[in-house]
Amino acid sequence: MPELPEVETVRRGLTPVLEGATLKRSLHRRPDLRFPFPDRFAERLDGATVLRVDRRAKYLLMPLSTGETWVTHLGMTGRFTLDGDPLGTFEDVVPTQGPHEHFVACADKDGVLTRLGYADARRFGFMGLIATDQVENHPWFKDLGPEPLGNSFSGSHLVEAFKGRKQNIKVSLLDQKIVAGLGNIYVCEALYRARIAPTTAAGAVSRPKLERLATEVRNVLNDAIRAGGSTLKDFANVEGGQGYFQHSFDVYGREGEACRTEGCKGTVARIVQGGRSTFYCPRCQKG
Repeated sequence: MPELPEVETVRRGLTPVLEGATLKRSLHRRPDLRFPFPDRFAERLDGATVLRVDRRAKYLLMPLSTGETWVTHLGMTGRFTLDGDPLGTFEDVVPTQGPHEHFVACADKDGVLTRLGYADARRFGFMGLIATDQVENHPWFKDLGPEPLGNSFSGSHLVEAFKGRKQNIKVSLLDQKIVAGLGNIYVCEALYRARIAPTTAAGAVSRPKLERLATEVRNVLNDAIRAGGSTLKDFANVEGGQGYFQHSFDVYGREGEACRTEGCKGTVARIVQGGRSTFYCPRCQKG
């Protein structure tokens, strides 16, 4: 599933084309993805201008000139694509590409037309239209914690959020009510960088270690964004290219391989926590 760096990579790819563009000839080829498309979805998009392309946690949000916000969650295999060459020869219907492309539209920016497609082989993604002034109160967003790259996220926030918490810190960091947008890959990497055992009770981690953890969460996310995210199976950016951060993983997916910390003779181990694989170095990350 695309995590925060991958969604942010998509956001940055869409922004130059969609911000300020007017949507035309929208079409969805099936009635639903994970959930049904909103009523009159294509009709409500057509003629709307995209004011911005934002991200909240793992969601893409596009506030529209109509007073609604177009929300998309990529699920596991969702992918937006933009045609590499501007198009100006559309007929009545925007062309679709492949059996898994379920939504398509034309973006008109300063008279230049670009085809926007959304493909989703497993259809775990979904789209919605929410009144822009109600987005923060919508069930998808109202309980989300702070953005890990925002000013509200810090070691002090983790200290308060983890106070008295007996659940292990790995699963606690995946709680979207504590931190919004963190996923399995980057939690494993951040805990390794902070030298914190994933099995440690969240409430037992000292303030200095949580301060370091907050810093490393930011660092690993920023490193991944600079690398265009991680492509393990399905993720691709809007131009169809892959991310490269998977080549820099210190622990994720490296079970049985040597720890990369200089002087450490440990081996990366894998355990299961909360139904998800956790990768860590038992020598570097002690309880």
